[in-house]
Amino acid sequence: MEINIPLYAQTALDMLHARGYKAYIVGGCVRDALLGKEPNDYDICTDCTPEGMKEVFASYNTIETGIKHGTLTVIIDHDPIEITTFRSDGTYSDHRKPDTVRFEKDLSQDLRRRDFTINALCYNRREGLVDMFGGTEDLKRRIVRCVGDPRERFDEDALRILRAMRFSSVLDFEIEKNTSFAIHRQKELLKNISAERIAAELKKLLCGRDPARILIEYRDVMAVLIPQLEPCFDLAQNNPHHCWDVYTHICKSVNNISPDWVLRLTMLLHDIGKPLVHTTDSAGVDHFKTHQLKSAKLSREITGALKLDNRSRSRIYDLVLEHDTRIPPVKRSVRRLMSKYDDSFFDDYLSVRRADTLAQSEYMREQKLAELDAIGDIAQQIRKEQLCIHISDLAVNGNDLIALGYEGSDIGKALKLLLDGVIEEQTKNEKNALIAYIKENFK
Repeated sequence: MEINIPLYAQTALDMLHARGYKAYIVGGCVRDALLGKEPNDYDICTDCTPEGMKEVFASYNTIETGIKHGTLTVIIDHDPIEITTFRSDGTYSDHRKPDTVRFEKDLSQDLRRRDFTINALCYNRREGLVDMFGGTEDLKRRIVRCVGDPRERFDEDALRILRAMRFSSVLDFEIEKNTSFAIHRQKELLKNISAERIAAELKKLLCGRDPARILIEYRDVMAVLIPQLEPCFDLAQNNPHHCWDVYTHICKSVNNISPDWVLRLTMLLHDIGKPLVHTTDSAGVDHFKTHQLKSAKLSREITGALKLDNRSRSRIYDLVLEHDTRIPPVKRSVRRLMSKYDDSFFDDYLSVRRADTLAQSEYMREQKLAELDAIGDIAQQIRKEQLCIHISDLAVNGNDLIALGYEGSDIGKALKLLLDGVIEEQTKNEKNALIAYIKENFK
């Protein structure tokens, strides 16, 4: 089989080969090419030392960020490519990174330290595909399997536990039996991994083809990452609207929304507060009143612990808070909710509610979905008609109110009153009408 290597990567290989060094593209780029996917980037491994690489690529811009561990980034035709010396790793005392590395001349020493067989593949045009650990067969069998003893691989870098789950979700592969057993057994090692690394893998896992399968099968691992999920496990929802326990419902809802990590994380957290408000009435029916408030609060704690950016944290919080807000398909009600947030929020809100509904029982499902469709149609009509939904849409502004004698905080209060009046259809969004309305109603 021949892999099409982009010019910048082939140039790097050719320059190393011309100096007598071994060199291969390696890892994910080979895996993706064999799967018929276009690789996002290319990495090279070589027996050339870092100092030797500096000489080979002296005419190019280079970045020495990973030089201590044998990696030099070379910029060729504006494309960066990481080139790493064959290496073996020393002990991993912190379960995150090797204490020492040793540069090697033997390719097998480099490949045996890698995480999974499907990532321990390398290739060049001279030798073709090099597969020392059965990675191509595992690709055919659609399984994720550690190179060598999975216990050792996870002990070296605990993030590999989550990476195995991520690859299984993204590629829709099964995790090999021994690898799976080690994941469950060594899950607590993930506590040694930084929040930033956890978040990066979790985002990819959630955006896979079937994250629900992984979230359910490895729920004990998820409880290490997000302890607030554990009370949701096996918590029954004896209610006509539900057919799954809380955690299963959560997982299935994740699959029901587009693979945007903010939306999928929203679904993972949307009902996480239910155990805190769970009650059962005299008829044996379960209720979870105000769970959206508890869930929103927990979502803020969790996204903070994961060190997500403030914009994403705020969006997730708002979506979780509003996920159970039910409005009638009436223009006034739709405008009112649209006015609370930015323009794209309302579409996300509808997506969240649909995903939630699709993970519930069939009781009233068609009616619920039809109502959401009607609400969506009204929102589109509001946009088409360019109706006023924000203060900036008003036919008057702060300067107009200053001219009328308003000052300080009264200006903001008056504008809010005007917006409410327009949305509630108590006044038209026309300058004279708004001025008359504010004079009559602002006290």
